[in-house]
Amino acid sequence: MTIFNRIIRQICSKKNLSQMRNLTSKTDMYKENKLLKLTCVIGGTIALYTAYRIKVNEVHASQIKSEKDLRQVKLTSREKRFIRFASVEYNGQLYMTPKDFLESVVEAEPRPRLKRKTLTDKEIEKMKEFTPPLNQGGSRLFRSLRDKGIISYTEYLFLLSVLTKPQSGFRIAFNMFDTDGNQKVDKNEFLVMEKIFSHAWRGKRGLSTETDKVATIQDQYVDDEEGLQRRHFVDTTLSLHFFGPKGNNELNFESFRQFMLNLQMEVLELEFSEFAKGLPTISEVDFAKILLRYTYLDTDEYDMYLDRLLDRIKETKGITFDEFHVFCLFLNNLEDFSIAMKMYTLADHPISKDEFHRAVKICTGTSLSPHLIHTVFAIFDDDGDGLLSYREFIAIMKDRLHRGFKSYPKNEGWEAFKICVKQEMKAA
Repeated sequence: MTIFNRIIRQICSKKNLSQMRNLTSKTDMYKENKLLKLTCVIGGTIALYTAYRIKVNEVHASQIKSEKDLRQVKLTSREKRFIRFASVEYNGQLYMTPKDFLESVVEAEPRPRLKRKTLTDKEIEKMKEFTPPLNQGGSRLFRSLRDKGIISYTEYLFLLSVLTKPQSGFRIAFNMFDTDGNQKVDKNEFLVMEKIFSHAWRGKRGLSTETDKVATIQDQYVDDEEGLQRRHFVDTTLSLHFFGPKGNNELNFESFRQFMLNLQMEVLELEFSEFAKGLPTISEVDFAKILLRYTYLDTDEYDMYLDRLLDRIKETKGITFDEFHVFCLFLNNLEDFSIAMKMYTLADHPISKDEFHRAVKICTGTSLSPHLIHTVFAIFDDDGDGLLSYREFIAIMKDRLHRGFKSYPKNEGWEAFKICVKQEMKAA
């Protein structure tokens, strides 16, 4: 029964009508009929308005709930970046090529393209021929493969973590995959990444994360609405590289460690060459731009660092790739460096060049050149007293290490526009 019918029945009930019929004269009867009609009209109007308001409130509540759900399933910065850079898809799932991955970690925006390419079964099979075995990998693996390979979203997350791992963390990463503890990782153990992503995706959307324990990793895939993960059985480039075309090879720690070192080296070579333009060195200013390119500094602050460097570097020697490489390895050990520096920060004691050099050598086992240390201090020494502004240095280096993927409050409108302009000016 509708709300309208209930209200009309209440108004025009026998009890109400019987009260009206107590009138005796014809005039009163006439008035009764008029009053009854007027009462029903008013009652009907009230019923319609009440029903309308209830319906509006229901729709409004539904919209609020939908907006709340949308906020709950909002894509992360990594998911958004993967979608933007992924240039191919197969069976409804998005993939990066090796070239896409390299661009995603050194470029602000993906290369222009008309549309995302849909791969055929034949093209997927053809890609297998281009994937070398693990013992033939190297620091040019991704650059050699270019578009002849596919990388899933979960593998993208794994590769990003590789870039920021210190060598001391390689063993931990390997042991996380080695679920049976036999010091070897097989294909099924490697695919645990897919299960972890599936659980995270379900949990973020309020779905059940319980799955059949005997189900295969493939059966536990989820069909997300963005194409980040689908139920598929295609072998990716990493899977082929690690475990061979038949999937029966095993990955030992030494091979795993070498792969991680090669990937770190490849990305750093690519980043260095972007500024070197074929020369053996980059300028001190270019080195500063690399360090600051992933930060969230205001444009004025960004310019202040570069101007400070230009004022203090009287003799430009340039920064070699070896110097750049050692410094980036140090950044991967930033947490250990923070611990080593803790006694200074607790005492609110600024850090001298000698103390900085010693701490880096303790954490990494390698030494930074005097010129590189001088350049770093020229950038981050706030007042020119030869001492490092530690907290500021650590905060900016963490931004650099995580390549802009740290969580920050979302800016919109004018603030978002200013950030966009700032990022473009950094890239220039």
